[in-house]
Amino acid sequence: MSGMALHALSARLRRRRLAGSIVAACAAVLLGSTSAGAAGPDLPRSPGREGAGPAGALSWSLTTTGTTSRLRGLAAVSRSVAWASGYDGTVIRTVDGGRTWASVGPAGTADLQFRDVEAFDAQHAVAMAAGEGESSRIYTTTDGGHSWVEAFRNTEPAAFYDCMAFTSASVGYAVSDPVDGRFRIITTTDGGLSWDVLDPSGMPAALPGEFGFAASGTCLTADVSGRLHLGSGGADPGRVFESEDGGATWDVTLTPVAGSGSSGIFSVSFRGPRDGVLVGGDFFNPTGSVGTAAWTSDGGLTWNAPTGASPGGYRSGSAWVNRGWGGQGWVIAVGPTGSDVSRDGGRSWTAFDTGSFDAVQCTRDGACWASGEQGRVALLTGLR
Repeated sequence: MSGMALHALSARLRRRRLAGSIVAACAAVLLGSTSAGAAGPDLPRSPGREGAGPAGALSWSLTTTGTTSRLRGLAAVSRSVAWASGYDGTVIRTVDGGRTWASVGPAGTADLQFRDVEAFDAQHAVAMAAGEGESSRIYTTTDGGHSWVEAFRNTEPAAFYDCMAFTSASVGYAVSDPVDGRFRIITTTDGGLSWDVLDPSGMPAALPGEFGFAASGTCLTADVSGRLHLGSGGADPGRVFESEDGGATWDVTLTPVAGSGSSGIFSVSFRGPRDGVLVGGDFFNPTGSVGTAAWTSDGGLTWNAPTGASPGGYRSGSAWVNRGWGGQGWVIAVGPTGSDVSRDGGRSWTAFDTGSFDAVQCTRDGACWASGEQGRVALLTGLR
């Protein structure tokens, strides 16, 4: 390694120690003693529990959503409150643990695909539509979906927005595929009511063909300290871009996740400042399991391939289970051919379901929700 590279790595390590201290302090304040942590046909099943596989008692309990639209966006607030979004301008919300769902999407958006939704309670949510040109938009509600404000409409022909992430109910980010050779980031400081483009000068150049995936709203992740991680595909291997200053400057790291025009990193998930997982694969080869996952224990300085079994195919979503419910190091991954669990922070994976889901999120009070094609939304059972 050159002297310049060693100096850069040393600087990142020093910043990482500071960021870890900040995250730990913020987590202690926010959470007390608890730490946060293309599709093939799979016909919807009747509401109820899906059969558990080799992982034991884990299984998905399907809910009746009242829609058949594909739901790639998911915002799990608690065991009672969740939002899901997707094709045909669909946004739905439950406040009773999935027993009933209400259609609450913005009017006049049936031609949009809401591929990400971020929510903070039963009233405040931000929905992002992905697409070329003006099809990329962001809508915000503060009254449970009774009314929405169109907060952002893309006017850059080359932009295609993929996903969002928030550090708080006020501060958030959304990422677009590269514009003029660099990923474009927009940010809000008022809960999604207005958005501004960040200066791209601190973003490393994208590789030829490199882009993000708008598959589950989790190609970008953010923590309470303002640290961001962005996973990419389209180039081999998939890369992770990291910012420790709210998107002003970025570093980029190679990963073991294979990349191509249809493959790469689809989901980035962190539990605290050090432990993270990546999942992805090739959506044209949904059962392929080579080069589909990676893990880190040093905050993303290095990424490692699983030492045991990999997820059972292309996976588009991932989420850490709250430590108090699933045990330390538990991660759930979902995709069109099934779901997997890792009990060791992504080092090995075990399949437990064959149903199709696109997104997964877990909450502080121990619930894990999943959403996907044909309006499927489910709650995970068997964590205890």
